[in-house]
Amino acid sequence: MGVAGSKLEKALGEQFPEGERYFGFENFGNTCYCNSVLQALYFCAPFREQLLEYYSTNNKNVENLLTCLADLFYQISSQKKKTGVIAPKRFVQRLKKQNVLFRSYMHQDAHEFLNYLLNELDDILEKEAKTDNETSSNGPKLLQENGVHKEPTVTWVHKIFQGILTNETRCLRCETVTARDETFLDLSLDIEQNSSITSCLNNFCSTETLHSEDKFFCDKCCSLQEAQKRMKIKKPPHILVIHLKRFKYIEQLGRYKKLSYRVVFPLELKLDNTVEEYADIEYSLFAVVVHVGTGPNHGHYVSLVKSHNHWLFFDDENVEMIEESAVQTFFGSSQEYSSNTDHGYILFYERLGTR
Repeated sequence: MGVAGSKLEKALGEQFPEGERYFGFENFGNTCYCNSVLQALYFCAPFREQLLEYYSTNNKNVENLLTCLADLFYQISSQKKKTGVIAPKRFVQRLKKQNVLFRSYMHQDAHEFLNYLLNELDDILEKEAKTDNETSSNGPKLLQENGVHKEPTVTWVHKIFQGILTNETRCLRCETVTARDETFLDLSLDIEQNSSITSCLNNFCSTETLHSEDKFFCDKCCSLQEAQKRMKIKKPPHILVIHLKRFKYIEQLGRYKKLSYRVVFPLELKLDNTVEEYADIEYSLFAVVVHVGTGPNHGHYVSLVKSHNHWLFFDDENVEMIEESAVQTFFGSSQEYSSNTDHGYILFYERLGTR
């Protein structure tokens, strides 16, 4: 990496961002799924800030995924060199120890890993907050004075990634609208050939009519009725993570197949599937986890990251600068059989005007 590192420093020259570090990660056999996601998270500014703050204030003598990740991020940020390679050994060992899914040398899914990691970090923070609360108040106080349960702890993982979807169902007989809210840490979108993120989001939020066997039980009518159902983004997250469903189970084949469809993801995304309060909210793309390969059970993961207005390409140990225009080469293939197998899989967008 010495040569690649010095090449990157030479490419950036005097534009090398003050205090920034660009380090590749060693691959332990099949850990590219982990490396690519961790690079995207390291360059997610609010996530890195919170994790480094956690590192500096944590005085608990325990080891878990959160402490291992905080140690890794601190190790990168405190390097004397600007570029190089780091082995995320402790983190990977902890991950494998904790979850049997990641123990084998089989090809792993980067989206499953991201999901598991964020939920695990959130669980650890919630437990720590609960323990701190009980310690400071000399015993558990689950109820407030008026007998109402306290609101669940909102961790910084929630504050960064969590959004709220609202599922609206309108009875076509009495016009009553029933709304049900659900939280999300990422949006998994079905994809179509030669489409865009905007059209995928529109499909995700499109109106569906419930009829025949799918009728909706209306509480007001006290019976099954035809209804219209649609999804809206009630509260857009600070960091919007979009997972493109590139792996589809094909009944006839009896297995999953990779969809290499061309799906355009813009550098600036305007959300128009929201409630009125958040109309025309805008996001900026800062990271893409890319799946390289033709099938779901083999292949490789790399990541593209935007840092201080420069785009970088992370492939395990190797880090290099790329032009912004190169990002569009990862949209996918407009023909089914193409030599290009590098396709955008997980997209990370930051909300503009909230930092």
